[in-house]
Amino acid sequence: MTLWEVANEIARRLSNIFLRDKNGRRPLYGGTAKFQDDPHWRDLILFYEYFHGDNGAGLGASHQTGWTGLVAWSIKSLAVLDPREVLEMGFDGAAMKIVRSYN
Repeated sequence: MTLWEVANEIARRLSNIFLRDKNGRRPLYGGTAKFQDDPHWRDLILFYEYFHGDNGAGLGASHQTGWTGLVAWSIKSLAVLDPREVLEMGFDGAAMKIVRSYN
């Protein structure tokens, strides 16, 4: 694997903690029915401090985005960037492309 492919795999795995699976459940909510099933809560994404290693359930503080806030950046960068652009534009240029894509 190239370094780009490794980065994409890590981002994909982290993203899957927050995204719905084939059954419509988000691993980060584990068995918490309120967040899994209630239509008023199920799209509220909490960024926990850390996650259960086997099932991805969020653990610890959920009131701080901390490092897990980077998951949103990773998801967006997977959709917007390709390795050639990053090499051509450098980090600052690639970061600006991601920022501009929100508009």
